[in-house]
Amino acid sequence: MLSLYEASYLAKVGEEMLEMARHYTTKHLTKYLESCKHNDPRMKELISHALDLPLNWRMERLHTRWFIDQYKIGEQIRHALLELAILDFNLNQNLNKEELKQVSRWWTCLRLYEKLPFIRDRLVENYLSCAGGAFEPEHYDYRIAQTQVNCLLTTVDDIYDVYGSLNELEAFTKAIEQWDIAATEALPEYMQLCLSALFDTVENHSSSVFERKGLNVSPILRRAWKDYCLALLVETRWYHEGYIPTLEEYLDNGWISVGGHVIIYYAYCSTDDVTAKKLEQFSSGYPDIIRYSSLICRIYNDLATSNDELKRGDKKGSMIQCYMHQKKVTESVARQEIKNMIWKYKIGSS
Repeated sequence: MLSLYEASYLAKVGEEMLEMARHYTTKHLTKYLESCKHNDPRMKELISHALDLPLNWRMERLHTRWFIDQYKIGEQIRHALLELAILDFNLNQNLNKEELKQVSRWWTCLRLYEKLPFIRDRLVENYLSCAGGAFEPEHYDYRIAQTQVNCLLTTVDDIYDVYGSLNELEAFTKAIEQWDIAATEALPEYMQLCLSALFDTVENHSSSVFERKGLNVSPILRRAWKDYCLALLVETRWYHEGYIPTLEEYLDNGWISVGGHVIIYYAYCSTDDVTAKKLEQFSSGYPDIIRYSSLICRIYNDLATSNDELKRGDKKGSMIQCYMHQKKVTESVARQEIKNMIWKYKIGSS
């Protein structure tokens, strides 16, 4: 039943049988945990772990670390397999440490966190999200590039959300659209520092891909950043106008302002699968898989950070506030309804 539960989360649109299996197995596994009839603590832990979050939604390497401990207390242990799993995990962890040192030197040399004290220093968190998504040694370029991008996404987000004035942010966005370092001269120093770091990092990544594959990815990376900043500016204007968007308006803009498209573009350009044909397709618009993936990121982001962002002075509202205002419901009801949307977008992107 536990295996059927896990399999049900691989359902695609229209696979009603698997959706029924998900509801059925969730119900009976929950009843099993609540009953006093089970006397297998390991099985209880496996079920509890699965109900908390299905396997294919988890960060694989963190789950590996958890499963190693669970395997140790099993009844049928293959010691050679266990030793190999521990060795593999430790080798990857050593590689992670070296990569983290490298991106730490890059972040320190930029001195953005020192000169822009209002931004969040989330280097380690950003690296963890990249290492968790693609842990294999051959994805070294991806982890380095993506960590740098995530740090800059956070920096730009903080400039729009907690520090810049509306006039400054409009000028900042215009400089991004022009993508010209000369256009930054009239900006405040903190914005000049940010844009200098952003422009240099984008061009370095583009040069790296050109050397490796002979492809110019600079146009689609620039476009991704421009769209990101334009979406952030929309949210800033809503705040200054005192406008609370409808849920539909918020999501139409929010799937871009969460930065998911930037992350996905960089992820693709960091792989050996990048092709001129695919770059041409990307330049004509964002495919549904990017839109749905970004919507899921937006929902998870707002559910996890809404209250914290309000406390630290974040100017924009969140999906939760929009839903509460539009539907006239409490925060707890809004959160539950929004959680229910995640499944819709997950199967929609399959």
